[in-house]
Amino acid sequence: MVLILKRKQARALFQKLTELEVKLERANLADLVRLLQNPVRLIFLNFLAGLARGFGIAIGLTIIAGLFLVILTRLASLNLPVIGKYIADLVRIVNQQLRLYS
Repeated sequence: MVLILKRKQARALFQKLTELEVKLERANLADLVRLLQNPVRLIFLNFLAGLARGFGIAIGLTIIAGLFLVILTRLASLNLPVIGKYIADLVRIVNQQLRLYS
């Protein structure tokens, strides 16, 4: 009877160890340790990630600002009594700045 229980416990333990092995392989723990042991490569990868993040922010902000200006221009053309003057002034200022820098 005790032998049967020990075999069941051994099988359960083996199954848990197999699950742990699979999870560790998925986590790429060995690759992470190798990366941490090579600080030059880690710095280079972080630099590239920062460049990509900054480029994405710049492109995204440009698109959003362009859409915002298009919406403001259309609102200004509607001649809304209160907001229309302020929007027209804002669009005029932006257009003047664009002419100065281009």
